[in-house]
Amino acid sequence: MRLKLIAPLMAIVLIAVALPVFAHHSFSAQYDANKPITLKGVVTRFEWTNPHARIFIDVTDENGKVTSWNLELGSPNILARAGWTRKALAVGDKVAVEGALAKDGSKMANARTVTLASGKTVFAGSSGGDTPTAAPPPAR
Repeated sequence: MRLKLIAPLMAIVLIAVALPVFAHHSFSAQYDANKPITLKGVVTRFEWTNPHARIFIDVTDENGKVTSWNLELGSPNILARAGWTRKALAVGDKVAVEGALAKDGSKMANARTVTLASGKTVFAGSSGGDTPTAAPPPAR
């Protein structure tokens, strides 16, 4: 009788634990490596969250039109190993980001490198990026 109760409960627990693995995506499923982009803008938000940290920037074009972009970085764990902290970027910081555009045409990209206002280029820790050859961001 106990086995009849425990087996379904264990199955539910295993499914619940495995769901985040299936929800994660590969770089090529969402981004197009053949569509590189460089964006220059002002940080409006920096999220230090799993599974990917994110930078949100406002980019102003030559006509003065502002477009908001969502830029995916690597996981906080990968970024921390590369020297980042949750305070590496602040709202108002000017940055240039190189990466790959989203396949769906949205204002989203997978960041490869981030160039800070100081001119220092840092590795974004993303799965579509190159190896971490750039220095980590400065401590704040």
